[in-house]
Amino acid sequence: MGNKSLLFELWDFLRIRKAWWLTPIIIMLILVGGLIIFGQSSALSPFIYALF
Repeated sequence: MGNKSLLFELWDFLRIRKAWWLTPIIIMLILVGGLIIFGQSSALSPFIYALF
C-alpha cells in the first residue's frame, strides 16, 4: 500500500505478528506521555510530580 499512518502500521504489526502483549506497554507509554504534557502546562503540576 502507499501512504499508511503510523497507527495503521502499528495495528497491522500487532495483528499480523500476534504481538498482543505489546498493547499494554503502548497504552501505558501514551498515558505517561499525556500525563507529562498535561503536568507541564497545569496548576496541578506540583501534585503530579509528587506522585513520582
